[in-house]
Amino acid sequence: MRMQFVALALALVLAVVPVLAAVDFNKPISDQDQATFDKILEPVMKIYNLVKYIATAIAGVILLIAGINYMFSGSDPKKRENAKSMAMYVIIGLIIIWATPFVVKFLIG
Repeated sequence: MRMQFVALALALVLAVVPVLAAVDFNKPISDQDQATFDKILEPVMKIYNLVKYIATAIAGVILLIAGINYMFSGSDPKKRENAKSMAMYVIIGLIIIWATPFVVKFLIG
């Protein structure tokens, strides 16, 4: 199974390399190409924003649950650590979700 995956990946790379070699990356993008790209990207961004805001709302509820768990943990250190780690993972997830467009824009140029 692993060998088949390696062979498939190698075949894909060998098929893509000639195409990439033929593309002139220094050529400026035409206005028509930019308009087409923006038209394609528009629904993708709408879906991304929908998912981002739904995930943010869910994260708020999870943070509330983590806070309640922390308050009611009493003297049990395991429950307290679980609540802290839950809050930490939610915050890390929110940072990733909200920072992704800035990272992509930075990488693209």
